[in-house]
Amino acid sequence: MFVRQITDDQLAQYSYLIGCQRTGEAIVFDPMRDIDRYVDLAKQQGLKIVAAAETHIHADFLSGLRELGELPGVELFLSDEGDKEWSPRWLDQHSGGGSYEHRLLKNGETFSIGNIDFKVLHTPGHTPEHLSFLVTDRGAGADQPIALISGDFLFVGDLGRPDLLETAAGHAGSMEPSARELFQSAHLINLLPEFVQVWPGHGSGSACGKALGAVPTSTIGYEMRFNSALSHSASEEEFVQKILSGQPEPPLYFSEMKRLNRDGVPVLESIRTPKRMNEDQFVAAYESGAIVVDTRDWDLFKDQFLPGSLSIPMTSRLNSSLGSFLELDDRLLMVCREEDVDEMVRRLIRIGFDKILGWVHPDEIVGLSSYLGAWGTIEEVRSSDFLEGMEFEGRGILDVRKSSEFEEDHIPGAINLSHTRLRSQLHELDKNITWYVICETGDRSARSSSFLNAMGWSVINLSGGMQGLRKGKVL
Repeated sequence: MFVRQITDDQLAQYSYLIGCQRTGEAIVFDPMRDIDRYVDLAKQQGLKIVAAAETHIHADFLSGLRELGELPGVELFLSDEGDKEWSPRWLDQHSGGGSYEHRLLKNGETFSIGNIDFKVLHTPGHTPEHLSFLVTDRGAGADQPIALISGDFLFVGDLGRPDLLETAAGHAGSMEPSARELFQSAHLINLLPEFVQVWPGHGSGSACGKALGAVPTSTIGYEMRFNSALSHSASEEEFVQKILSGQPEPPLYFSEMKRLNRDGVPVLESIRTPKRMNEDQFVAAYESGAIVVDTRDWDLFKDQFLPGSLSIPMTSRLNSSLGSFLELDDRLLMVCREEDVDEMVRRLIRIGFDKILGWVHPDEIVGLSSYLGAWGTIEEVRSSDFLEGMEFEGRGILDVRKSSEFEEDHIPGAINLSHTRLRSQLHELDKNITWYVICETGDRSARSSSFLNAMGWSVINLSGGMQGLRKGKVL
């Protein structure tokens, strides 16, 4: 059996390519939208992808299941559990007409790819339809499972958050019942052999849980002993309270990912490389209303940028910022190095931003002679110098960290709006004053400052964040 965990570091997401080397057949679990990565990897291993499956309807990225279903000879495996609200609605919409080759799965069913068996477990809680898959390698002579593909049910160190249908998708009143379903699902773990490996859907950095570990895999036995969400002494009430407390605010784009993954992700067919624009083309597109995504370092951006631009360096998490600040229909222009174009495009299409008009190199942005308007700037002060001679009249303090971070410590008088929900809460910010913007390290505040500036607010970024402020100061 061949197994490869394919990682997206931006989203902390794991897909799995699993192949039977005897028959040359392979399956992909929880694929992302740019499926060429899986196809190429399979070819390198002498395998052909004949199937694709997903554990649930995802909220944090666009699924590549439909894209793989467009390939000849690929069968799709999806959940037939949960309620109709979260059942796939696109299976009869093949681009060539008719339906995709597919099979809907119920708890306890099995299917095989070559000599590898997959047993379906219904594990609701994170979502009503969530499935996990026990993997048994019969080709190696095994009669017991080697691993559990656990999706967003069981992580290393945590369980999948049960609040997203309410906090991200807007289904009021679903949070607590989902937590109770998750409590029941967690008992299934006790029925599995301790040697079974855990192959989760996410790692540390994902917004699909609050305490995910950075180790990519685990075992059932290890998680039973050390996963804090699996405390066997906790009653159902204690479990519900604990699992729902401290969950991070989900990015605004989650609701659109849920909807599109349920109703049908637009088919890409291929990854299209946007054209490199000359300055006349770039300025014309900008002046027609396209939004500039500027990947230059913040120190360069803040001193000179096209008004309305968003600062998203390659080192920053594009999904939580851009996905929360913009709409999927927005037309985009990129400022990035040529060697970063492909990576940037993939990051964008994985969360549904397909309208990428073109790009220019960072060295060219400051020399745009075709642009005749005033350039934008954003003021910045070191957070370690904050409060020393600062002028507060007509100014406020905005903390864009998670509420759980804010509750631990914050500047007295600051208001807290997580950067992932900022666009939906702009009405809470007085537009007639200047806002000092702060986060933990200075990254989220810089991204938020560029967004607020683009929306017409007067801002001052506090570089160094709360970490800088804590040095030598007592909050």
